[in-house]
Amino acid sequence: MDDDSGSLFSALMGRLFRKTDDSEVERFILEAQRDGELRGEESAMLLNVLRLSRRQVTEIMIPRTDIVCAPADNSIEEMALLIAESGHSRIPVYRKNRDNMVGIVHAKDVLRALTQPDEFPRPARAETIMREPLFIPETKNVYDMLQVFRSNKIHLAIALDEYGGTSGLVTFEDVLEEIVGEIEDEYDTPRPEDIQTLEDGSVLVSGRTPLEELDERMGLSLTSDQVETVSGFLCELAGRVPDPEESFAIDGHTLTVKEADAKQIHWIVLRRGDSPAARNH
Repeated sequence: MDDDSGSLFSALMGRLFRKTDDSEVERFILEAQRDGELRGEESAMLLNVLRLSRRQVTEIMIPRTDIVCAPADNSIEEMALLIAESGHSRIPVYRKNRDNMVGIVHAKDVLRALTQPDEFPRPARAETIMREPLFIPETKNVYDMLQVFRSNKIHLAIALDEYGGTSGLVTFEDVLEEIVGEIEDEYDTPRPEDIQTLEDGSVLVSGRTPLEELDERMGLSLTSDQVETVSGFLCELAGRVPDPEESFAIDGHTLTVKEADAKQIHWIVLRRGDSPAARNH
């Protein structure tokens, strides 16, 4: 980044965080890119910041069912093991169920409790070292969420649905990734693509895939006023969580549950109506 480009980039970033008129700033960024005053990656990052206010937390959060969390009465040793296995440095804790999140346990507090036991009440449990969680509505826009993280100097918040139940979890990293792209570290487990084409022409689909995305990618027309994901759609259709190998014929396609547990569908195999796999199913 040369000096002129760097100065312009910094100036524009400052304007973005002062929340000036979106359309004016967007026009200026695009003109600067066309004139060669900004590089492609610089303008992309600035536009991503600008567009944060058009996205809601619910679009980027970790869904409730995927949150790595623990009961508040877990022992310190159990929390240490969970932190080591998950690679997360902050673990939400709950009482009774995931809808009642009561705190956040930090890895450094677990380490202190293990190495300096005299400073903590015994028996030391998650609830004795947890910190107060930050709760936010799932409809909060991502730009405002970034400002909350910056002003409160925290890295994690619990998103609540309209009924006050846990909807998901959003982190500072999730918001940053909306600006700079995917951030991976040595503890991240690579996540498979939500929609994968298999060798026989069928398609492996994650249960968390939004109906809108599946419709767009596969030419379907799955709609529901109650659910947003393909897992929720099939559960709604069946009136329960379908069993593995259970199939549904929809829009000339066959959707077969590949992997599911008592609460949700994890993976589905979609076979197009005109494919050999579908005809042989």
